Amino acid sequence: MTPELALDARAELGEGPLWDDRRQRLLFVDILRGHVHEFDPATGGDRVIEIGRPAGAVALADSGAWIVAAQGGFWRVDPDTGQTEQIAAAEADRNDTRMNDGAVDPRGRFWAGTMSLHHRAEQGTLYRLDHDRTVHAMLSPVTTSNGIAWTADGTRMYYVDTRTGRIDLFDFDADTGTIRNRRAFVTVPASAGKPDGLILDRDDGVWLALWQGGAVHRYTADGKLDLTIRFPVTLTTKCAFGGKDLDELYVTSAWIDLEGAERAEQPHAGGVFRVRTGHVGITANRYQDQKHT
Repeated sequence: MTPELALDARAELGEGPLWDDRRQRLLFVDILRGHVHEFDPATGGDRVIEIGRPAGAVALADSGAWIVAAQGGFWRVDPDTGQTEQIAAAEADRNDTRMNDGAVDPRGRFWAGTMSLHHRAEQGTLYRLDHDRTVHAMLSPVTTSNGIAWTADGTRMYYVDTRTGRIDLFDFDADTGTIRNRRAFVTVPASAGKPDGLILDRDDGVWLALWQGGAVHRYTADGKLDLTIRFPVTLTTKCAFGGKDLDELYVTSAWIDLEGAERAEQPHAGGVFRVRTGHVGITANRYQDQKHT
């Protein structure tokens, strides 16, 4: 189970990979550069769209558009033209925070959280963008809002605030989009790295990327660690299942915190890696935008 370099993206802070099943492309962001990448594994082509501000996460919309959680709120992007428009504000009055990771829930609402640009604790909030483009603060304060995903039955939500060193679990009400009963699902040993982005597979297995750990962990639904995949880069950020059969695991990475010697030893830091794990993913949920015409 050896990862291969799928794209030498050289992303400063590559994050948020997401498979577009309609276009058969992999989307991901380079956060601080404000870039959204669209990678075509069939041709090796990598298209970059500039958002013009730090972009923490990209989601698919049912309309075919992309929705980007970026500094100051949420933007709609036309994937054909690259044209962007802001559809909702969030912390638009602050210049010391930015959006980080996000995902769409089973009912088509987009969740994304913020964090301090200066790495200060408890400056962030987890937000929910509803179908009518209203924004709701769902959890605050958080420090480094990160991975978020839902079980297949839509009754539980996983969430990472990296500073806690844990994956947490909430009870989730799909009808109202509310969360309650927060508790620890997995505590990650400090020696393994810091919990970053996460996704679920078809069997509700939890895939967690480890910042400064150079690895991805898979946990079973009862919290047992049953798989570790190691990568030739230290700063692994998040994974996504892609390919026609959703059986290829793509993993993004970064070089932003590497010192000179470390970066020289990791020439492909910031790249996108691919590995076959024997597991299969699920089709990404799409944001349901009632206001799009």
